[in-house]
Amino acid sequence: MFGTKEKVSEELLLEEETVKQSEIVLFNDDVNTFDHVINTLMAVCEHTPEQAEQCSLIVHHNGKCTVKTGEYDDLKPKCTRLLQAGLSAELV
Repeated sequence: MFGTKEKVSEELLLEEETVKQSEIVLFNDDVNTFDHVINTLMAVCEHTPEQAEQCSLIVHHNGKCTVKTGEYDDLKPKCTRLLQAGLSAELV
């Protein structure tokens, strides 16, 4: 029985590895306020207030930050909403 459980676990790991993860990258701009970016990240990406604030600071200081990781089809509408809110984002 042990061999069967091990094989199932191995198959699940292989299946997880084949799902390609995509990222939404948020870029810095001189237009949006910190409050707008933070509120948008909480609404669209389901960030906690702390997560959203940290991401906005990283974007401000580094020029960009990955704000959400997942499957492409799940992230595409989120990226569209960020763009509609006036943020500069890209799905990679």
